[in-house]
Amino acid sequence: MKIHHDEFSVSTMSRVFDVSRSGYYDWLKRIPSVRTVHTQARDQLIYTAFERSKGRSGSPNIWRDLVETGHPCNPKTVAHSMQRQGLRAKAARKFKATTYSKHDLSVAPNLLNQDFTACAVNQKWVGDITYLWTSEGWLYLATILDLYSRAVIGWSLSKRIDTKLVCDALTMALWRRNFPAHVIVHRDRGS
Repeated sequence: MKIHHDEFSVSTMSRVFDVSRSGYYDWLKRIPSVRTVHTQARDQLIYTAFERSKGRSGSPNIWRDLVETGHPCNPKTVAHSMQRQGLRAKAARKFKATTYSKHDLSVAPNLLNQDFTACAVNQKWVGDITYLWTSEGWLYLATILDLYSRAVIGWSLSKRIDTKLVCDALTMALWRRNFPAHVIVHRDRGS
């Protein structure tokens, strides 16, 4: 109510928040307790330490930072303060190598030979896989593009990077383009 007293009348806000006007005015006159002031100061320190870590540190690391800078407190107090302020550490992205080139599978010849131009639709298609980080982990997106229109004509999304992912994207492209003949499909020789 104190923040919005310039925009709305106290009587209207009292009615909306279901508090008495006299209670609000009494609250304004109160001097905050020493404990409240101490809690607010500690919350500000924790918020600053969290921002300094770019949101990557959780309560154990924030607690260590505070102790090292001469602000000793309980680790549980830091955890409660972070929870109260809605501060949640971003999970570190784990890099996962997905390309394995030391296989003994047959390798298709490179028919494209670095010529990424096309004179007509359904002449040359290219495909690749990209990795997308989500809050639930890595997702893999396989795409097929027509080099003439540069349009995505087939795609597939999966939690696993396997042959099915690529085949689903190619199948979508084939169905969307009515199974054209004599198309060069170029990939990075992976899946």
